Amino acid sequence: MRWQQLFADLQAEFEAAEAAEEWAQLPSRARAETGAVRLADRLGGAVGHRVSLRCRGAGEVAGRLTERGPDWLLLEDDAGREVLVSLPGVLAVAGLVRATAAPEAGSRVTVDLRRVLRGLARDRSAVAVVLDDGGVLTGTLDRVGADFVELAEHAADDFRRAGAVRGVRAVALGAVVAVRTLLPGAA
Repeated sequence: MRWQQLFADLQAEFEAAEAAEEWAQLPSRARAETGAVRLADRLGGAVGHRVSLRCRGAGEVAGRLTERGPDWLLLEDDAGREVLVSLPGVLAVAGLVRATAAPEAGSRVTVDLRRVLRGLARDRSAVAVVLDDGGVLTGTLDRVGADFVELAEHAADDFRRAGAVRGVRAVALGAVVAVRTLLPGAA
């Protein structure tokens, strides 16, 4: 009987020491897990909520976060326009919610910024392209290369027609901070 009590005491001590060690590791484990979270995933928890993004060259860009990708965010602003934001151009975020989205699985096809811009080019949507130096170019995206976009420049309130195009400009993809959809004829 005494041996059983001794073994029970030793087992209880071992379990208590193990639990104490696990509790001691929790903060460092939590810091390590947080250290692996990317901004896109942190913002993924805010899909459906209003956020405000401080962007290089564009200032504050605010709206309801509707979609996100590995290097882009899509917001709907107060005027109902869609604003595509390049994640590398984001300096700070306000309006985050407590939730964080799980990282996107590696097996899925990645819808990166270039792919989204190609969709805009296919749609022939009139856009305002905000650059990281604060400049704004208006027109229609003609094509998207590996590291650039070509913009047929025309007035924001005009459709892309041969007579309306003032020129075609290649823009380095790294300089693109935000792309705002425009409604031709409504400027």
